[in-house]
Amino acid sequence: MSSPVNPSAPTGIVLNIQRYCSHDGPGIRTNVFLKGCSLRCKWCGNPESIAPKPELSYDSKKCTGKEECGVCLKPPFPEGAFFVPDGADDDKVKVNWHLAADCDEKLASLCPTGALEMFGKRMTVDEVLDEVEKDSSFYRNTGGGMTLSGGECLLQPDFSAALLEGAHKRGFNTAIETACNVPWRFVEKVLPHVDTMLHDHKMTIPERHKKWVGVDNKRILENFKKAYETFPDVDFIARTPLIPGINADEEHIRAVLAFIRPHKNVIDYELLPYHRFGLGKYELLGEVYELDDYKTPSDDLVKHLQAIIDEAFGRTPAATTGEATQPA
Repeated sequence: MSSPVNPSAPTGIVLNIQRYCSHDGPGIRTNVFLKGCSLRCKWCGNPESIAPKPELSYDSKKCTGKEECGVCLKPPFPEGAFFVPDGADDDKVKVNWHLAADCDEKLASLCPTGALEMFGKRMTVDEVLDEVEKDSSFYRNTGGGMTLSGGECLLQPDFSAALLEGAHKRGFNTAIETACNVPWRFVEKVLPHVDTMLHDHKMTIPERHKKWVGVDNKRILENFKKAYETFPDVDFIARTPLIPGINADEEHIRAVLAFIRPHKNVIDYELLPYHRFGLGKYELLGEVYELDDYKTPSDDLVKHLQAIIDEAFGRTPAATTGEATQPA
């Protein structure tokens, strides 16, 4: 049964709720992905999470064309937002993304084939937690719970804090995935309700960080250090999205270790090998993927860098718990 709605409770923009996750905190978890990100990582596998509001996607493979359908070519859709080019090989619709930007869920729902869909919707705290609670038996049996991810969950600090506090009240373990490129007051609002913070050390050199991520890492590193020191009871797990030719090298791994090892509540450092699973999402959003020529790291490279981490944490490679999921 759904919980009664509290009209004063914050609401937020949720991208997706993914169940039965096992790599983003202890035990079996439900990951809640929030919309909005303050970084522009060129390798991003979740481009649909970047914009802070719901946004339209278009799958041309599902479009049946002007002759058979043509719904989006007529009111109430914005004039010129959808069109069929003169001389095209087929009569499938194309999108003027600038004119289509204001299309909402109501308009997208008019598409009979599902070619038009929305990424993200506004939800209440109780709506999210009622969904998370469906797997409460798994959490009890495995020590699992709810993980907030994104995008950047800290860009919705009131909503994130309310979700995490509510999860604790329902007896769930809590975790967040964050890059911490936000004002400190956002971090300070959310972390009192967090058991585990998974955080991305994407690059250590500020100039390289700005080149590949869009901003330098000064505020990020300041927030990490302050979080370690301010919240000693939180378990912190550092992570690096490992991309050959960008940061998949000993220099970066050793620099991260030098930063985190003085802090005893940073309990692990995970490598997230780059993959290209999110490539198709760029086409759905009418965007271009910039790292088309980059490859996944070799198993030998990952094992070599993981051995450096294992040595720093005083464990053998056989004791490593395994790989984690790709970050946003």
